[in-house]
Amino acid sequence: MTSCEDMFVESKSQLILQLEELKFSQILINSTVEAAFCLDKNARFLFVNQAMCNISEYPREELLSMTLQELDINFSLQDWSNQWESLKESFCKSTLKQEHLITYQSSYRTKQNRRFFGEITITYRKNQDQELICGFLREKNEQSGSLNSTKELTKEQDINQTLNLAEGFLLEVDEYHYSEFELVRTLCLLRSALNSTANGVLAVNFEGEILYCNQKFLDMWQLPKSLAISRKCNQTKDFLENQVKEPEVFHQVIWEAPSQSDCESYDLIELKDGRIFAHYSEPHRLGDKVIGRVWSIWDITEAKRTEEALKLNATRFRILAENTDASIFLIRESCICYVNRAAEVLTGYTRHELTHNFNIDKLIAKKRLRQVHKQDGTACCEYQEIQIHTKNGTARWLACTVQLLDGVVDFANNQVRMITAIDITDYKQAETELRQALDQAKRLSELRERFVSMLCHQFRTPLNVVAFSADLLRRHTHQWTEEKNRSYLDLIQAAVNQISDLLDELLLFGRAEAAKLKCEPRLLDINQFCRDIVAQMQLASGNQKIIDFISEGDCTTIYLDPKLLQHILTNLLSNAIKFSPATSAVTLELSCQKPDLVFKVKDVGIGIPLVDKQQIFEPFYRGSNIDNIPGTGLGLSIVKILVELHQGQIDVESEVGLGTTFTVKLPSTNVQPLNILQNS
Repeated sequence: MTSCEDMFVESKSQLILQLEELKFSQILINSTVEAAFCLDKNARFLFVNQAMCNISEYPREELLSMTLQELDINFSLQDWSNQWESLKESFCKSTLKQEHLITYQSSYRTKQNRRFFGEITITYRKNQDQELICGFLREKNEQSGSLNSTKELTKEQDINQTLNLAEGFLLEVDEYHYSEFELVRTLCLLRSALNSTANGVLAVNFEGEILYCNQKFLDMWQLPKSLAISRKCNQTKDFLENQVKEPEVFHQVIWEAPSQSDCESYDLIELKDGRIFAHYSEPHRLGDKVIGRVWSIWDITEAKRTEEALKLNATRFRILAENTDASIFLIRESCICYVNRAAEVLTGYTRHELTHNFNIDKLIAKKRLRQVHKQDGTACCEYQEIQIHTKNGTARWLACTVQLLDGVVDFANNQVRMITAIDITDYKQAETELRQALDQAKRLSELRERFVSMLCHQFRTPLNVVAFSADLLRRHTHQWTEEKNRSYLDLIQAAVNQISDLLDELLLFGRAEAAKLKCEPRLLDINQFCRDIVAQMQLASGNQKIIDFISEGDCTTIYLDPKLLQHILTNLLSNAIKFSPATSAVTLELSCQKPDLVFKVKDVGIGIPLVDKQQIFEPFYRGSNIDNIPGTGLGLSIVKILVELHQGQIDVESEVGLGTTFTVKLPSTNVQPLNILQNS
């Protein structure tokens, strides 16, 4: 505040001097006989002197709202633009910024509609960021010839002097108005800032005279309107001293302190009505010189009362906190400043460890937030489920309420969050188990639905064949030949075999799910084993399908379960044949990549959609693009179980329309017998 006031006083003195200079400049330029004026780029008048008003017969205010076009009968906007650009270019190219003049003659019309012939001389000027044309107009006899060279030279000198005078005058006017505007704006901002502050402000000089006070000061001291604030305001001083309990101390602190010290001070003043004001003061300087003091005053009555209440509340809070089973943490600016005994037991850390340079992130692992509201909808506290890591590394889940303490416990006016926590680890574990059980129940429900759908679909077709063939045989067996009867009996036998295979597959899956399958590896010639499988599959397809076998690496004898491996390879090859075109080839690749034995079954069939890849190994699941191709949806599920019995893994790569590759990796070392229950 003091710096702004000083700046205003000093600058005001400078403005007074500038104003005097402007008055003399204005008198001088208005006394010249030449009609002087200034124009902007659009030929609008920015300034005119009294001679210009006289020759045009227009008052100054009206001229300043007009353009040169309204006076010049022969005015051409194109000519004016050309003159402007020519003068500006000459001005910019001139290193000394010398005047370049253009003089021309034209006819002019006055306000009284009088016409006269005149000569106008103009030049380009730049005032800060403002571009303008300065010039003068002189009435001239239209029939007179040109003046002699001496008069012309004198005229040009007069023109330059007049233009320089006009330019200087305009510059001073602009600077004055700008400085005055900035000072008024600064003073308004200063007063607004002081009146909007929550503190009372009082400025006093060395003589104890009041230099300034804001509205908040008047409101705090409840000064009546009849008391005017001025330098010599003894009545106001008496009124203020009568409000305090110790007038002598107040008199010494406020009125006498400015002349005694240039240091900052802080005092408490108690009023007779029970209010307590805090007074903070600092020296009021003008440059390097101390000329008084500025006081900042605020009411701390409620703060003092709160301070007393906090002392009592703190005692009550500690008694309550130390006798509850809930864990209580007080956190200030990410630091734990208090924990009760229950929190020590919960975390395993001592109170000293938690409250001295403890990283709270070391304790808190996860947070889940939820807002708790009152019945009226307003938020009362924040509910959090927090997972912590105790000192011994155990993870515990806590149900916590988080509240900001408002005047309950004093922590040097800093906001403190109180976290009240209850251990819900057992509940969270039960919740997790329940969720898993629900997921399992959902999975079993989906499995049952797929099983029923598969069973109905896969059994209906062969049963229909049996029923239809048996009915025909019953009615026509004596009429048909033995060969025709045998064909229908073959259909019945094939349908029965299909049902038998389906039941075998269901039984195998049931044994696998019931952990009754065992892996019993024995020494195999793996190359010959694979050739036999390929031959069997090719024979089963009626030699209509090409199955290529490729062996890479040193693949000789390996310990594997032949029954389980046969089912794995047979199922994968069967699927490759089933889901690929009849004319395409299927490939079985064998490679020994220690420590693994790798089987790859490749086809160029319909492929597996991306949405199905995550579920193809689930029981009874069938791809979304298989249409009416028969199948149970159990094959790949069984294959995965058998691969895991060998302690191996199975992967699939596929692209719709381009084919599928199943990769089975089995350990090439001696695999010990392992049942599915042990594997699980």
